Amino acid sequence: MKVMVGGTFDPLHAGHRKLLARSFELAGPDGEVIIGLTTDEFAGAKVHPVHSYPERLASIASFIREHGYTAAWNVEPLADRYGSALDADFDILVVSEETFPVAVEINDLRRERGQKKVDLHEISCVLAEDGRRISSTRVYRGEIDRHGRLIR
Repeated sequence: MKVMVGGTFDPLHAGHRKLLARSFELAGPDGEVIIGLTTDEFAGAKVHPVHSYPERLASIASFIREHGYTAAWNVEPLADRYGSALDADFDILVVSEETFPVAVEINDLRRERGQKKVDLHEISCVLAEDGRRISSTRVYRGEIDRHGRLIR
């Protein structure tokens, strides 16, 4: 299977880890995972500071090595909401609950372009200790750590 996933991945928190892990599980040991990583310019629209593209890329590579995934993988710059997902040949798009509507748009635009529809795999958000969603914004605000533990 060829799987695509995208995001800013900063800081790489439990929700991002779940998204990446599921992408590699779906690809299988002999599959391929394409990771769209937002460019510094596109990520600059966030409400919190974002580490540089090379720093975020190193964090993702470290996560992949740490888990010993054997699927082939590649990281490509994501300069907009869609990246190469509109035209690329792949099987599955892995998204979070909050980005699922964009995945539906991608399939609609693929259909308009004569591309095959891809399977959408939605990952539920990971909850912090307080039962609220783990997010980069909450981590940056110092409310929770990357694992969702409350910072007191």
